[in-house]
Amino acid sequence: MKTIAVLGTLDSKGHEHQFVADIIRKLGHTPLLIDLGSGDDPQVTPDITRFQVAEAAGLDLQPILDRKDRGECVTAISQAAPVLLAKLAAEEKIHGVISLGGGGGTALGTAAMRALPVGFPKLMVSTLASGNTAHYVGTKDITMMPSIVDVAGLNSISKIIFTRAAHAICGMVEAEIDQSDSKPLIVASMFGNTTDCINIAAKVLEDAGYEVLIFHATGTGGKTMESLIESGMVAGVLDITTTEWADELVGATLSAGPTRLDAMTKAKVPAVISPGCLDMANYGEKETVPEKFADRTFYIHNPQVTLMRTNAEECAELGKILAEKANANPAPTAILNPLKTVSVISAEGQPFHDPEADAALFSAIHEHAKVEVINYEEEINSEVFAKAAANKLLELIG
Repeated sequence: MKTIAVLGTLDSKGHEHQFVADIIRKLGHTPLLIDLGSGDDPQVTPDITRFQVAEAAGLDLQPILDRKDRGECVTAISQAAPVLLAKLAAEEKIHGVISLGGGGGTALGTAAMRALPVGFPKLMVSTLASGNTAHYVGTKDITMMPSIVDVAGLNSISKIIFTRAAHAICGMVEAEIDQSDSKPLIVASMFGNTTDCINIAAKVLEDAGYEVLIFHATGTGGKTMESLIESGMVAGVLDITTTEWADELVGATLSAGPTRLDAMTKAKVPAVISPGCLDMANYGEKETVPEKFADRTFYIHNPQVTLMRTNAEECAELGKILAEKANANPAPTAILNPLKTVSVISAEGQPFHDPEADAALFSAIHEHAKVEVINYEEEINSEVFAKAAANKLLELIG
């Protein structure tokens, strides 16, 4: 018997969630009704009240409710629900989660689900499931199921959908996953300009008994990789391609946000880091580049992608960021510098060759790093550098 959290605004959608809870119980599992409402009293009796949800994040909900500001109330619950769900999951008090809702309910339900690790069963039945769900799903494996009709009472259609949804979440928690042949995981970041490096390094790591998962450093790729690292499922990090930080610094299109490189610290995972492709920031068509960068060096990667060369000042800041992120990791960590080139197009004779900017980058890394820094008189895609990075990670993992 497994426990399945049933999340919802029980002041307005209570009977729908009770319907799902009853089916979960009939299927042999234990539903845990959690009230995320902030309006009228719940229509059904929750197992965890809205006040207990708020308490999980140290919030006193009553004064917030008394101010009758719906936005403030929803914000408080959306901050507290992820804390509660993560705690319940970590303590193995829940084994799956389902929620039903419209716009508000979907925002609340998925906010809580995004706090759960990859692989944890998550199902959101939503009126918004057929549209753009990127900001609801984020980088987590949330299953979005269209509600077809509004989540507003029970009718002949909604009963079918909600029944199927209840069976689906029960099926998810009952699924037995064969991991008898699983290998420990290493994640690696890659760009087109660092493909050869990662391919060579991955072979070394695979020969050592690891499975290597490669993420394209396109913003979403970096966020997804960070999410997986934070889940605790990863044994090591080969973050060769940290280019997303260049986009974050200059405001370009492939930023993974300011928390990029934080997951290794939260999960205490050994890591090898390199300033791969920090020579470039990514924009769309040439006309999308901000006017303030008009005098910079550009490379047209394709008609839809314009690369901008980072200058010495930006590279110095990027080197500092890289070093400080590495310093924060309590697990064994090293930074490896390929001194000849950090990408294919920054090599001598290539359009982004800029010795001054590269020197600023490497100098800042050395100035600010407290972890081990190793320089190689190699290009980033050389066999020597790639194998050195892989072998260093194996050493750090121990």
